[in-house]
Amino acid sequence: LVFRPATRHPEACSILFRVDMTAITPLALAEVLLITPKRHGDARGWFAETWSRKAMAEAGIEAEFVQDNQAFNARAGTVRGLHFQTAPHAQAKLVRVLRGAIYDVAVDVRPGSPTFGRWAGAELTAQGGEQIFVPRGFAHGYSTLTDDCELAYKVDGLYAPATEGGIIWNDPDLAIDWRVAGEPVLSDKDKALPRLRDLGMFSFESPLILRGSIRLERRGRIPSPPALTGAPRRQ
Repeated sequence: LVFRPATRHPEACSILFRVDMTAITPLALAEVLLITPKRHGDARGWFAETWSRKAMAEAGIEAEFVQDNQAFNARAGTVRGLHFQTAPHAQAKLVRVLRGAIYDVAVDVRPGSPTFGRWAGAELTAQGGEQIFVPRGFAHGYSTLTDDCELAYKVDGLYAPATEGGIIWNDPDLAIDWRVAGEPVLSDKDKALPRLRDLGMFSFESPLILRGSIRLERRGRIPSPPALTGAPRRQ
């Protein structure tokens, strides 16, 4: 680990540490991490390691990613989310932008968590190369800040439709500032999502995200699904 001063992201708390020249910064929720890989540039352009198992393990991030997803959004002001999966197929995500810019949001939906219902967000851009790590037990969503926006994200669990859940993007109890002017572009499915207070109980099996953390299983009324599927999930 290399500890160095770094430029602060406007949505982040103080820099936590650097691993192999990658800055890792907790956001307003400490488990949600802003990850900024260093770019090595010359006359040809630049090179960056966008993910390293070794570097992330040294930072205490122990998610075992099993699938890469890619999404394209034609118009600025598109909102996708807020989505999550419950146990036994909860998902952590590592999100980055390939073209354009997004405002990325994570909401703590772990029953019994002291920060339940609170959210953290940060702007991710293709130009800056920022990424967000969203742990299991957090609902995820984003808004596009540019037209023709493209992003990629890793997940540590396959899509399991029997375990998927969601929260309406404009839940007044969350009061998320999506940085969208006017009415957003939404899917019919996302328009019909419930408010957080109407979800009832559900469960997550939290991963070991940071070293020294405790595996916790939070129980609720949603039954375990019969089987998972490898079909891609539409975020």
